[in-house]
Amino acid sequence: MKVDYFTIPEITVSYKDNVKTSERAVIGNSADAAKIFAAACKDCMQHHEEVYVMFLNRAGRVLGIFQAAKGGMAGATFDIKIILQTALKVSASAILLSHNHPSGNTKPSGQDISMTKALQKGCQALDIKLLDHVIITDETFTSFADSGLL
Repeated sequence: MKVDYFTIPEITVSYKDNVKTSERAVIGNSADAAKIFAAACKDCMQHHEEVYVMFLNRAGRVLGIFQAAKGGMAGATFDIKIILQTALKVSASAILLSHNHPSGNTKPSGQDISMTKALQKGCQALDIKLLDHVIITDETFTSFADSGLL
């Protein structure tokens, strides 16, 4: 966009929605989410941590999955603003957060808990539900919601 005395950058926002609503997976519980997240992390499961976010519509159908961070053996830190920006972009009503633990231990760390609480506050401000944070390994998973941590 050109204005007489300065130039303003043009902002575009896009989301390619090429899946029919009836063909979208429905998340009914933490096991449903863990199954999808485990598939997303299959190549990194025992090597390094990755953080994924699943965005849902009001009916619990998956709008998409997004890699929010890639880390090392001992951690991965995500940016809450980028997750919420993406949630707004896809018009999500709910979010599921997940990351893998290469160690095989699904116990949440202090950082896992504090980052989840910070994301939860951001979600509340935008009227988006943070439904769960699922920690996965190659054999099992832990759900914050099922464990009373969320």
